[in-house]
Amino acid sequence: MTTYSDADFVRVVDAKLHNLNNVSVEFPRGAVVAFTGVSGSGKSSLAFGTIHGEAQRKYLESVAPFARRLIGSAVDPQVELVEGMPPTVALEQRTSAGGARSDVGTISALSNSLRLLFSRAGDHPEHILDSSHGIAGGRLTAGHFSPYTSEGMCPDCQGVGKQFEPAEELMVPDPNLSILDGAIAAWPGAWLGKNFREILETLGVDTARPWRELDEATKQWILYTDETPIITVLPVREAGRTQGPYEGKWESVSRYLRRTVAATQSDKNRARALSFFTASTCPTCHGHRLNPAALQVRYLDAAIWELTHLDLDALLALLRRRYNHIATRAPRDDGPEIGAERILLPTTLAILDAVTQLGLGHLSMDRPADTLSTGELQRLRLASQVHEGLFGVAYVLDEPSAGLHPAEKHTLSKLFARFIAEGNSVLLVEHDMSLVTQADWVIDVGPKAGVHGGRIVYSGPTHGLATVEESITARFVHPGPLRLNDAPRHPVRGELKLAGITARNIVDQDVTIPLGQLTAVTGVSGSGKSTLVTHVIGSLVRKAVSTTVTDEPAGEEATTDDAVAVTSVAGLEQIQRLVHITQRPIGRTPRSVVATYTGLFDRVRRIFADTDQARRRDWGIGRFSFNVAEGRCPECSGLGQIEVELIFLPGSYATCPVCHGQRFNQETLTITWRGFTVADILALSVAEAKSVFEDEPHVLRALQALEAIGLGYITLGQRATELSGGEAQRIKLATELQRNAAAHTLYLFDEPSTGLHPADVDLLNAQLHRLVDQGHTVIVAEHHQAMIATADHVIDLGPGAGDDGGRVIAATTPARLAALSGSLTGQYLAAEADIIKAG
Repeated sequence: MTTYSDADFVRVVDAKLHNLNNVSVEFPRGAVVAFTGVSGSGKSSLAFGTIHGEAQRKYLESVAPFARRLIGSAVDPQVELVEGMPPTVALEQRTSAGGARSDVGTISALSNSLRLLFSRAGDHPEHILDSSHGIAGGRLTAGHFSPYTSEGMCPDCQGVGKQFEPAEELMVPDPNLSILDGAIAAWPGAWLGKNFREILETLGVDTARPWRELDEATKQWILYTDETPIITVLPVREAGRTQGPYEGKWESVSRYLRRTVAATQSDKNRARALSFFTASTCPTCHGHRLNPAALQVRYLDAAIWELTHLDLDALLALLRRRYNHIATRAPRDDGPEIGAERILLPTTLAILDAVTQLGLGHLSMDRPADTLSTGELQRLRLASQVHEGLFGVAYVLDEPSAGLHPAEKHTLSKLFARFIAEGNSVLLVEHDMSLVTQADWVIDVGPKAGVHGGRIVYSGPTHGLATVEESITARFVHPGPLRLNDAPRHPVRGELKLAGITARNIVDQDVTIPLGQLTAVTGVSGSGKSTLVTHVIGSLVRKAVSTTVTDEPAGEEATTDDAVAVTSVAGLEQIQRLVHITQRPIGRTPRSVVATYTGLFDRVRRIFADTDQARRRDWGIGRFSFNVAEGRCPECSGLGQIEVELIFLPGSYATCPVCHGQRFNQETLTITWRGFTVADILALSVAEAKSVFEDEPHVLRALQALEAIGLGYITLGQRATELSGGEAQRIKLATELQRNAAAHTLYLFDEPSTGLHPADVDLLNAQLHRLVDQGHTVIVAEHHQAMIATADHVIDLGPGAGDDGGRVIAATTPARLAALSGSLTGQYLAAEADIIKAG
């Protein structure tokens, strides 16, 4: 057992950030330290907000004051002392992958290295050399090889690789209809759409005639003309309405759509307009996104798009062969091109080594980031730190196991050992017990969540945690054998059959989903789970049902590069509603709180507006919204906090000195209901609010749904920006659970256990089965063995990732999957169930 001297310890004294209750704790440097506890216990507040936050603050003290302002705001760590802490590098868990154009190359920084290689060492044709480029010999700059710069992007598609054009078959989906009957689906509703129709009638177009019977020239003018004439319209109105003429400006349907996409501030309107466009490969750059000059430059006899399209294993082998060849030459014989390669290749190879060692060699640089699985994205971000080779720092990692299959977690253990061997420390906030048990030291925060947590339950060597009775985590350190479901718990209500699926790495596969059951889709990260659940099933069902609830990106943010092809689909008519719940944040500003997102605050505001006091003042429900000027605090505009601006120092947030964090002005707070002001209601926890609203069914139903999935500790006014990914996903689920939908609903979840303590996973799992008990269908892409074990049906994809995956290995029960030697998932299920396989 490792022993540590007092000098090797970091001391934290009197930490009180968020729910931390004046916490003091010590832990060793140069070790792997795991922070554990149920969701909301305060472990992230301690590891990230306090320890990493204080390390950041100390670093900022060493920076010149005028430069601190450029670095940005830092959270106040609210701690008396953090002593002995080395500089920190934090890698927080993010479920979003950056912008719509972000890809593997940009996340890993490989793109920068490759662009420099093409700029400094690529073969430039004579006719593109230009002395104005500022590089020796007139070479193109690195920026010319980037689709994100003005000099690098294709001039015709602006670096997108596609051209988007409004299509007649989308603008007019049913040519049998007349314009009067709504043939032009792309027109806006309300007055503007009516204005366009009246202009056409004034010009003599027969709007009562079926679209297909109009002459071609008229149809093309209506849809595509660039003319924008001003027409005097004499409308025919109902009796009693204004009959006077007006000046109407005509614009074609395609021109209206382009203007909407370019100018609207509404995501909904932009998404609607984009739905009438079709995408085609740009004829200038042929989809490669770069300017013609850059596409002519070659390095190792390849254009840059050819190298970015290689899988990273192949790219590593190619560049390593080149570097090994250069290494045999004497540096004095180098020309400028080879000299540049000698400098640039080691950096590029270091990044590629780190990425491939973490099992990501199947990816290519041009793979869009939003097509990556959570596990791939997490490891890609880790790889960006590995190649830096830092010494004497503390890596603070937020659940690095997120999205990883049990077979892939050994890569993390090797990575942590490497960090320690290089003289660093590792602090990880983690729920995965296989990683926790391998840590040198454990700090368990709790014992429960929110106000019932925030203190140190245990701090010491890992082996000591199992004996701490107060610790909820301790119960999961050495759990008993996993019980595998060997028969469906719920009867089949029908089947959704997809034949000949081809999408991303899934090629010509058949999948059958039993309806009325819980299906787990399993496999290593990158095997095709998210592609099947979100990209294939989600997109097909979305087009077929009348109601869809989703937080998936739409419009310009959505990925358009990957088509879904299926030979046949049967059973869609049995599904009336689709709900797709992801870990995307429920709000991006402090104005979004738990009460507003779940919808219960609408009823709360109505209750206050219905009080006698409010009625006498003629106040409506708007008065009790912190987003409306009449009722909110004028000092903080309803945020409850203000940004403190300090000259030459980073800004920070402080409680509003006028409303003291209550968000409302004093006049609004004179109205009470059962002794509570509206601000008092927002300060209640979910558990406390249940007794207050026990005779308000609408509010109570929402509160009960939140408590059922382990969120009884959060306050109704908790800001969305302060919620973890796991909390955000469970709030979305709770919002859905309170609806009691009668129509047969298909629920899709992509790794819902991410960010959850094992105890919280049990609560989540129970609620998913409750949905099935109500007659609905649930599909989860999942790695968590305990959730897979209770599923009615398992579809296992693999056997590997990327091109080595995408095949259906098995479609069976968890118990039968554990008996299949060809399934990695089955092998780990068998191990946790203590099943000994014959042979």
